[in-house]
Amino acid sequence: MAFKFITYFLFLFGVSIFFSSSFCRASDTISAGQSLFPNQTIISKEGKFELGFFSPGTSTNFYIGIWYKNIPVTTVVWVLNRNHPIPQSLYYNSQLEVANGTLLLRSGLNMIFSYKQTNNATEAVILDTGNFIIRNASGVQWQSFEHPTDTWLPGAKLGYRWFSDINVKLVSWRNPNDPASGSFSLGMGSDGNSDLSIRKGNGTLWSSGPWQGGTFQSLDLNYPYNFTYLARDLDVYVTYNNKSVLSRILINHRGRMELFQWLEVRRAWDLFMVKPYSCGAYAMCGPNTMCDTDPSPACRCLSGFKPLVEVDWDSSDFSSGCVRRRPFHCTDKVGYIKVTTSRLPESQESVELPNNVCELQCSKTCSCTAYAYGSGGKCILLEGDFLDLETPTNNSAGVDLHVKVKQKGNRKVLLLELVLPIPAALLLLSCFGFCYVGPKLINRKSKDTHQNLLLLDLDSNGAEYKKVVQVGNTHGEDKNDKYELPIFSFSSIVASTNNFSVENKLGEGGFGPVYKGLLLNGLFVAVKRLSKRSGQGLEEFKNETEVIAKLQHRNLVRILGCCIENNEMILVYEYMPNNSLDFFIFEPTSGVVLEWAKRVEIIEGIAQGLLYLHHYSRLRIVHRDLKASNILLDAEMNPKISDFGMARIFGGNSMQANTERIVGTYGYMSPEYAMEGLFSVKSDVFAFGVLMLEIISGKKNTGFYGSEYLSLLGYTWNAWIHGRALEVFDPSLEMAASSSAALRYIKIGLLCVQENPADRPLMSDVVGMLSNEDAEAPSPLNPAFTVTRSSNKVQICSVNGLTLSHVEAR
Repeated sequence: MAFKFITYFLFLFGVSIFFSSSFCRASDTISAGQSLFPNQTIISKEGKFELGFFSPGTSTNFYIGIWYKNIPVTTVVWVLNRNHPIPQSLYYNSQLEVANGTLLLRSGLNMIFSYKQTNNATEAVILDTGNFIIRNASGVQWQSFEHPTDTWLPGAKLGYRWFSDINVKLVSWRNPNDPASGSFSLGMGSDGNSDLSIRKGNGTLWSSGPWQGGTFQSLDLNYPYNFTYLARDLDVYVTYNNKSVLSRILINHRGRMELFQWLEVRRAWDLFMVKPYSCGAYAMCGPNTMCDTDPSPACRCLSGFKPLVEVDWDSSDFSSGCVRRRPFHCTDKVGYIKVTTSRLPESQESVELPNNVCELQCSKTCSCTAYAYGSGGKCILLEGDFLDLETPTNNSAGVDLHVKVKQKGNRKVLLLELVLPIPAALLLLSCFGFCYVGPKLINRKSKDTHQNLLLLDLDSNGAEYKKVVQVGNTHGEDKNDKYELPIFSFSSIVASTNNFSVENKLGEGGFGPVYKGLLLNGLFVAVKRLSKRSGQGLEEFKNETEVIAKLQHRNLVRILGCCIENNEMILVYEYMPNNSLDFFIFEPTSGVVLEWAKRVEIIEGIAQGLLYLHHYSRLRIVHRDLKASNILLDAEMNPKISDFGMARIFGGNSMQANTERIVGTYGYMSPEYAMEGLFSVKSDVFAFGVLMLEIISGKKNTGFYGSEYLSLLGYTWNAWIHGRALEVFDPSLEMAASSSAALRYIKIGLLCVQENPADRPLMSDVVGMLSNEDAEAPSPLNPAFTVTRSSNKVQICSVNGLTLSHVEAR
């Protein structure tokens, strides 16, 4: 009995020794003699990336890969054995190890993959950059950044090493379920040109253009994507860094370069840029489709075909393509439908046949799916599906492709079947058309007069847009000082927003809904469609277009174009992926809390934008509708002031104006504007003070109904005068600032909302107080809309004698 016990004890002890030596001892490291087994991972030091076994999509194979650790959507950025999968039968015995200076992936005695170029490697480590390195005492011997798969992470380099003839480039996956090397690559050319290019085999599908002025000519990326191009010694490479936003660049299996940004508020990846976004992208529409460039990259099935997956097409995913409505067999009678395309698909066979024999030959050949005539009248027979068909432009004649289809009944061709219903349909439509459609068609311009979707490649060469509207020449400006703004056709707006679909809707403002749109150059835009019920007419539309077109500041939203067509008034802005500020400060269920440091940055950014409007733009501009929902946030959470429909321009030395039509938002309107129709830069200062206190407290100014305080201003003032001002701060904040700094911001906010405009500081004073902790600030007086009214100056703001006839709130 004792012998059995000792034997059992020694067995358990040996097993424990074996497993203790096999399992990884460091969370981010596989040391020499250690192994990584299925269901185990190593995690980078700060928990940003994870490495382990995975199986993509519906695949039954397994791989070693790297993915983001704390992102709920599994996003693989690198695959070790992309072309050497682990079969399911070998998966459970697989292990990744560092042995004899080599990184080995094996299953039992089966060697699956190995990197033997290392020099006495002692450990493999996953870094917080997403780089997987093999190193020894001398340093890094190998790294995944020099052997990328389909993803380009910040800090990694793409380029060419002439001495060693190594070209570091991205290579696409074969498909979403197979990470094996696909058909497309993204990298620097080995011909010495300073451009990034997407290639398929030896052919170039897209190029970024040369490196000029710190960026690539056609990449349309600025801060915070800090691209660096270096040509040093025998190395030419490009890299980028973006510490403010989690981002990645991908070459997908369809040959498109995609830039993604992680939006924490949505817990999802946001597609920020696509290159190329046009019919030039390989197989963009899938098989058996036609890509139309007018009015936008739109896909449609060929005649006689239908979408393979209807649901995907409803969501504008055309990659699955189309299939025949009536598949034909070799014994079926067939006919042909003529399709005119700018280019023929790749699956083709060229044969020398007389013109009148080509159709007969295709009909006799079972595998032939279409025929065409190439250069010199040469007969071309095609087999299989049709890829890369594109509607010819006005500048190209195109090629006639005759697609074989199953004949219906005993007819030899489908021509009569397609043509005969047309006269009957025309007869019915003519009655309807003259009564209803006719007048609308008269008002439509022909397609060839439209540039249906401007690329908006805003080059620096002074190239004029084909369709522009000139704004300017008002308010005493130089008559020659005009600004050209691109005009979009309504059809292009419809195409870019997927017909104003609910999925594309970003929100609804006081003047109408805002949609997300996608331009031909792959950039996303915000499309503001003015509602006919909003009260904003042509005057406000022209005002917003004129005002914002002239403004250039990092804290003001930029307008890209407009549309005035068919009683539609639409503005196209730069896209702000994080939407508006109100979502972050007023939505307790959003799950996102803006830290104190970020709130300070937002406050200071808004202040800088207002300072520019009031003092540094060409003319003094009063916004008149500053509020949380009109502060948009870009990918880095930088604030940008938007919605200039109510803005007013002051010419010369004018400082104040009045109006009978008071339009604004309750809670943000200053008392002299709300009650007397007077507005000035001090009106914006008041709104800024309200907004500042809302950002600090996380409460709406008008959200105090039913309480003892009429508003946030009353609540803050009461806390201030009783020495309890810190109670105003958002309870979800973990204060990183000192009490004195926190109180200083509340004090500045109260100074801005004083009842008398003469008591309020100018924005230049506000910016000075925000940026200088030692700046002396006077004690605030009673805010507006509280019990008393006071001023420390003798001069009282004059009362406008006008009778208010129209007051509107938003």
